[in-house]
Amino acid sequence: MPGKYRWKKHLAAMLAGGFLLLNTAAVLAAPMELSLEDSIALALKNNDSIKIANSSRENARWQVKEKEAGKSISGTLTHTASKYDYDYKTTSEGKNFSNDLSVSWNVYTGGQVESGIKQARLGLTSADLAVDAARQQVKYNAASKYFTVLQTRNLVQVDKESVENLTAHLQNVQAQFEVGTVAKTDVLRSQVELANAQQSLIKAENNYQLAVSNLNNVMGQPLSTELQIKQELGYEPYALSMDDCIAYSLQQRPELAQAKLSEEINKEAVKYAQAGYRPTITVSAGTDLSDPTFPGDNHKDWYAIAKASWNIFDAGATKASVKQAEATLEESGHTLNQTKDSVQLEVRQAYLNMKEAEKRIDTSKVAVDQAQEDFKIAQVRYTAGVGTNLDVMDAQVALTEAKTNYIQALYDYNTSKADLERAMGVPVQ
Repeated sequence: MPGKYRWKKHLAAMLAGGFLLLNTAAVLAAPMELSLEDSIALALKNNDSIKIANSSRENARWQVKEKEAGKSISGTLTHTASKYDYDYKTTSEGKNFSNDLSVSWNVYTGGQVESGIKQARLGLTSADLAVDAARQQVKYNAASKYFTVLQTRNLVQVDKESVENLTAHLQNVQAQFEVGTVAKTDVLRSQVELANAQQSLIKAENNYQLAVSNLNNVMGQPLSTELQIKQELGYEPYALSMDDCIAYSLQQRPELAQAKLSEEINKEAVKYAQAGYRPTITVSAGTDLSDPTFPGDNHKDWYAIAKASWNIFDAGATKASVKQAEATLEESGHTLNQTKDSVQLEVRQAYLNMKEAEKRIDTSKVAVDQAQEDFKIAQVRYTAGVGTNLDVMDAQVALTEAKTNYIQALYDYNTSKADLERAMGVPVQ
């Protein structure tokens, strides 16, 4: 009996453990509930594009530190251990240990150090803007992928309704065929239309799964993560005019600010190159300790040096450097103009696309209502024997097309609005 009792106890424990594992697996497999704001937040947290931009920003920060060190005093400690043996005429040989401590300071570099520091600081500001631009692009990518999931989900529902309608119609046709009121061709045509609708549904479901994977990719989630989307494709009017949007973009777009900074950096690069025409002044001081025995700290000497140098001839190397810098500066001016035009064009395109989609929303919504009414009438007429099978088929195709157009208009409007905010450089909160 005790053995039988222990066996039952172990079996109960195993069953309880299995039940716990099943429940844990069910929890782990539960779909992730996701709003638009959630998807953007996850993308901003996990997307590698932002991490890369932050790494570049950290690089730029240390470049500033490196350049600023050029204005500070530097020190060097050198230890030398030597053994010497003179030629055969003398028998002197020995060894020596010396320690040299020196400090130096670049008093004047012709403006080279100062220009280098300004370039590095401007580069850091540009790196900050690159982070902003990366965040704005990731926000747009997450939003557009989220809207794509909504679009494909709605299209799946449209195709499901089409299959349901055609299935019900086929049952009606078969019932009428069995009593001899319709021809066999009506049954065959209805079967073909249903098969075509089922094919469209399969494709729509596949497109939805691909859209989910793309959204997971942007958010940095496993591609197989199941999502439960909270929102629906909606419409919220946009108040700003095109001129307002363009004016805003010229003030806020990070890429445009970067182009302006690039021009400032290249101006400093010209000054950096022109420093080669000017003299440099360096002061240094140090002490030298040496002794035949380690560590070599017996005999002490010290020195102080002030050094001025001026490169009066370098075969045109400095002039060539200045000309290169000036050419790069001129190029950056053209790039700035090009970027300004490009930003305005992007804003204009996104705004016009948004407005065009906005107009389609109203007309396509009316078309959906009309197509639904037409389909109901076609069904009633066919059942009453005064309409044809082709009327029902055509009405179903028109209904599916109207619903698809309405979903497409909502999708185009929302994605265009998100693209407009990116083109304007709207900051990411």
